[in-house]
Amino acid sequence: MTQTDNAADGNVQLPSSVRVAERGTNRFRELFALIRGNKRTTFGFVVLCVLLFMAVAGPLLATTDPSLQALANTYMLPIWAGGQSSHIFGTDGLGRDIYSRLLYGFQIAAYIGLVCAFFVALIGTPIGLVSGYFRGRVDGVVMRIVDMWMSIPPVLLSIALILILGSSISNVILAIVVVDWTRFARVVRGEVFNIREKDFITAAESLGYSKFKIIRSEVFPNTIPLITVLITLEISIAIYVEVLLSFVGIGIPTSVVSWGAMIAEGLPYLQVDPWPVLITLAVVATVIVGLNLFGDGIREQLDPRLQTIR
Repeated sequence: MTQTDNAADGNVQLPSSVRVAERGTNRFRELFALIRGNKRTTFGFVVLCVLLFMAVAGPLLATTDPSLQALANTYMLPIWAGGQSSHIFGTDGLGRDIYSRLLYGFQIAAYIGLVCAFFVALIGTPIGLVSGYFRGRVDGVVMRIVDMWMSIPPVLLSIALILILGSSISNVILAIVVVDWTRFARVVRGEVFNIREKDFITAAESLGYSKFKIIRSEVFPNTIPLITVLITLEISIAIYVEVLLSFVGIGIPTSVVSWGAMIAEGLPYLQVDPWPVLITLAVVATVIVGLNLFGDGIREQLDPRLQTIR
């Protein structure tokens, strides 16, 4: 919606590109203010930054080839339990360095999480925007499709898709996106219902703006904070699903290092050497919990009802 700013020599209407840039800058400032708002959000943001950093630099920080086997160095303890500095987290049953494997696992987890979140948002956001704004028959048709899709257990649907398509990184991504776009669309739709009743939407409609222009310039920008939260949560969900699928042996190929495969490989030797499993589980739990804390923390600060409850 068009707004005017007061200048020293009178009312001067700013170009739309300037207004959009100013709104975008203010939203980023508000987002960082929210991140600093409480310790949980800050911790989650740190976890997200570490995940992104490891996705790029993880392999560069690895000390050895993650697939290199050294049968003379099997089940070495981590350094804090009396192990050697050359293997900080110890080795597994094939003598492979756990530290290096974890770093390569970061890359796979981040890649799958980010790509899945991107495509889920790309599919679910427009559907949620259109369904929530137009309501009526359009919303009815879309929501019936969403309800039918969500009635299928997501884990079973993911497993079925992988079994049909085969094990590969792209098929894991496809399975997660096919399952999760409905959740994204449903939440965005609910947010649009609230935005639809705001005065600035009514004013834009009274000025004769087309429905799609209102969705693009007024509704969508106001859903960006929610979409940010949903993307963060989707990254954690995608990582969890990837770990689960790899753990049961139907995710990505065994030649690719993944956290789920590391847990599965170390589980039979848990009594002999629990460290490979425990360390990997600790990393997975920290990443997933941290991302969820980041998303939930922002959501709580943005939702006045949750602030009242607290």
